[in-house]
Order: sequence, then C-alpha cells, then structure tokens
Amino acid sequence: MLKKIIKVLIVDDSVIFRETLSRGISKDPNIMVVATAVDPFDARDKLLQYEPDVMTLDVEMPKMNGIEFLKRLLPQYPIPVVVVSSTNMNVFDALKAGAVDYVAKPSSGSTTNVDGLINELIVKIKIASTSKVGHVKNNLVTSETVNVPSDARKMIIAIGASTGGTEAIFGIIKQFPPNMPGVVIVQHMPPVFTKMYAERLNNSCAMEVKEAQTGDLIINGRVLIAPGGFHMKVKKINDKYIVECVKSELVNGHCPSVDVLFNSVADCVGKNAIGVILTGMGYDGAKGLLNMRKKGAITIGQDEQSCVVYGMPKVAYDIGAVEKQARLDEISKIISLILNKG
Repeated sequence: MLKKIIKVLIVDDSVIFRETLSRGISKDPNIMVVATAVDPFDARDKLLQYEPDVMTLDVEMPKMNGIEFLKRLLPQYPIPVVVVSSTNMNVFDALKAGAVDYVAKPSSGSTTNVDGLINELIVKIKIASTSKVGHVKNNLVTSETVNVPSDARKMIIAIGASTGGTEAIFGIIKQFPPNMPGVVIVQHMPPVFTKMYAERLNNSCAMEVKEAQTGDLIINGRVLIAPGGFHMKVKKINDKYIVECVKSELVNGHCPSVDVLFNSVADCVGKNAIGVILTGMGYDGAKGLLNMRKKGAITIGQDEQSCVVYGMPKVAYDIGAVEKQARLDEISKIISLILNKG
C-alpha cells in the first residue's frame, strides 16, 4: 500500500533558510514541498492555491508575526502547523495559538545542527500530518477547580504527554489548587524548553511549578517537570518522596521517557498514585501506566476526541492500562473525585 505524500508549505522570511528547509525535508520520499512563502500574507494566498497538509512557520517575520497569523488563520483554515523558531517563550505562545509542535532553529550555522533540525522536522511533519486541529482547543476551557479535602491521603499524581501535551497539561494543572498533592510530569521536550515551560506554568498556576533537580521533594503544592535530556524517577527515602534525574540512553526513543517515570511511581508509590497519559504520538508510557494499574494506582487516559494525536493514550487503552478514559476537560474533575473518596 502506497503511503500518502505529505504536502508542505514552508513559511520563513529568510530565503536561505527557506531553501535549506525545502531541500532538506524534500529528501524524504513521503514529503513534498509544494510552495514556500516569505510572510503570512504570502502564506495565506499559497494555502488557498496549493492546499498543503502541513505548514512550517517562523515566528519572527515582517508585516505580521507568526503568532498573530496563527490566531487569525486557524479558526478559518485549520491546518497542522509546526513552528520553526529560535529558543524562547514565543514557542509556547505559538502552541497556545494552535500550533501542533515546534522545532528549535540552530543557534549556529554548523552542518550538524542543520542536519539535526532537518531530521527532527521531518519526524514532526509526519506526526503533524496525523494530528487534529481546530476543535481541540475548546476542550481546554473549563471553570471548575479541583477540590482537595484536608484529610486527603498522601498521593502522587504522575502525568505523561508528548505532541499537543504542553497545552493539555496546562489545561489540567491550572485547575489544581495550592494544596494539591505533589505532581510529577514528563512532557517530551528538549533541554532548555523544559525550564522555560516550567516557568511559564509557574506564572499561570496556583501550584509551584519547577524544572526538577535530583533531590527535589515531591510535596503538596508542587509540580516537578522532568528536565529535557534527563530521565526522571521517583524514589522513597524514609517517609518522603524525591525525584532523581538521570542522563541516560533513550527509552522508547525519548529522554525523558514517560515509561521511566511511571515505572518508578508504580514501584515506589503503588496504590497511592494517580497516573494520567495524555496526547502524543507513539507508545511511551503505556507499559508504565499498566504497571501502575497492576500495583493498585488509578489510571486515566485522554480520549481520542480531545487528543491532538491519539497515539500514546490509544496504546495504553488497548493494552488495558487505562482504568478511566475521559475528555481533557473532565480529567481534573475525575482527579478531584478520586481524592475526595479518600
């Protein structure tokens, strides 16, 4: 069976960078660059003319920046967008505006960095071509806040996500009050971005959110996010739980890996844990979530309708790892009900 050719529109104000991306990703037989555009107005016309499956988009451009373009474009023309931008907070603004994923522009012009960018972009274009856009953002809107009883037993909440996960995690964490049991998170994300992401959540949520460091305590009111390039494990020392961040080989193609986190939670926390697997391509986290469920933890999987990419949650559901499947906007409420059962 022949694979569908993915038609791509490249939008960037640099002619050199446009040509570099076009030549690089066109080497993949399943990708065809149908057009390039110099700015959002040029892109708008070429979207209508060439009807691409995926668009790559720079953020800093003349006439209109990429974030404003996304805000105006996606409600009328829902298309998967992969942002190609420098390493800064603009990436998260673009994801909030509806971009599916991002790739960091290389900090220097070295061939190694450019080759790495091209390879990563090819993978993310293929993932984006299978994603859902447009309706998903509505599932993030809810006014409910989690209620945590004062006598809630010691719990740990472990969350894993990949493509589409930055906004999905925010959609859950923003509901959590400052007395929420400790939360540990793996979001597939490269170094530097995890620290910026943690800072962004910390400024928007009632809980303290930080990029994890070895020895950090998992305590009520704190969210720990695994640093890019490091696996994060939960360990128990006396009556306290801490995290250990280890630089190691990729697991399921990722570092940090959701499976590494979930397996450690299963082994150390057992039935006093809640596991949540969210949107993302692949299967990372599925076996770890099953391990958690076997050890008595309550497990939750995001449903297909509200996922940007229904990959990781689907695999977890198919192997019996998911006890409760729910829309994104229902997950915080389910966690509240679990905590109130004691």
